[in-house]
Amino acid sequence: MRHEFITLEQLAEQLGRDRRLLEKEVNRGRLPGQKVDGQWRFHPAEITHWLELEMRGYSDEELLAVEEQQSSTEADADSPVRSLLDPQTVQVPLEARTKRSVLESLVEVAGRTWQVWEPATVLQAVLDREKVFPTGYENGVAIPHPRSPQPDALGQSIIAYGRTFAGIPFGAPKRKLNEMFFLVLCRDSRTHLLVLARLGRILQLPGFVDSLREAPDSETSFELICEADERLADDA
Repeated sequence: MRHEFITLEQLAEQLGRDRRLLEKEVNRGRLPGQKVDGQWRFHPAEITHWLELEMRGYSDEELLAVEEQQSSTEADADSPVRSLLDPQTVQVPLEARTKRSVLESLVEVAGRTWQVWEPATVLQAVLDREKVFPTGYENGVAIPHPRSPQPDALGQSIIAYGRTFAGIPFGAPKRKLNEMFFLVLCRDSRTHLLVLARLGRILQLPGFVDSLREAPDSETSFELICEADERLADDA
């Protein structure tokens, strides 16, 4: 419906980007939009999906800009990952050997909080997202998540983390295997983008991925992730 769409001016404000540059992008077909009565209109869900893909190649500075444009009631703006991650939602090692079993196990781990009200719905939403575009990175990390927020299936937004015994085919570029998995389950788009941007910045910290890969247990992994998140908060 028409009221679900936002204008070019609203999009520029939401993304913190120059209106003219965004207009060039949409005119070139690089930004999803449609003309209504001669004016560009954008659907928030399509913009969120587009931004997710764009963020995979963003620098720390660009990811920080995304963070600063998101206001969330579900996550702490200074340490969004730490605020949604809990010691009980970290499982190292994660006993899974296939992509599906990784996702099933992570949904179960997230469910330890009793905030996953509809685990079957959440699992299917994550599986559907993976079919559209796999969330594995070349560095061994994957960040599976639903394509759309899940406000009716979750009591609160949650992050779960697990590392498997060995690498698993997860759709990463160049057929790289993945063994570290952050499951991101959010009730709204702004929290979702805030968390993805912060995780992207954490993964760019020198030595972080190697340290996380070598972490022997859940407690050490939890501490490493929280320390990285708080380091970025201190640097702000």
